[in-house]
Amino acid sequence: MDHQELMNILPHRDPMLLLDRAEYREQAACGEKTITGEEWFLKGHFPGNPVVPGVILCEILAQTSCVLPEVGASSQAPVFLTGLEKVRFRRPVGPGDLFRTRCTLLRAKPPFFWVKGQGFVGDALCVSAEFSFALR
Repeated sequence: MDHQELMNILPHRDPMLLLDRAEYREQAACGEKTITGEEWFLKGHFPGNPVVPGVILCEILAQTSCVLPEVGASSQAPVFLTGLEKVRFRRPVGPGDLFRTRCTLLRAKPPFFWVKGQGFVGDALCVSAEFSFALR
């Protein structure tokens, strides 16, 4: 799915639609975001040394999880994060990086979902987290 197709399943819109593309493969939702350096969240984080804020990396993971078939069936429903656990930041993400995500469903009790997500640049793990959210 490209950016336009993602708008069919995600309620997010610019500037908060943070995925460039995503797909479901091998029992996981996989996404990509190219960090160009022009993103609004880099303007003050940090001058002279732009780094994607950790909360934005977590948001990209959460948006990726909406591609999971169990979640995507409720397309366009508002998505509310209900918890973040076991969040670990291993490597900064910045301009020029292709940030790739992989999210797997841990548990579902609609409208609540629990997901494990990881974000990479190349083969390097940048962030990992377990999170929950509700569709309303």
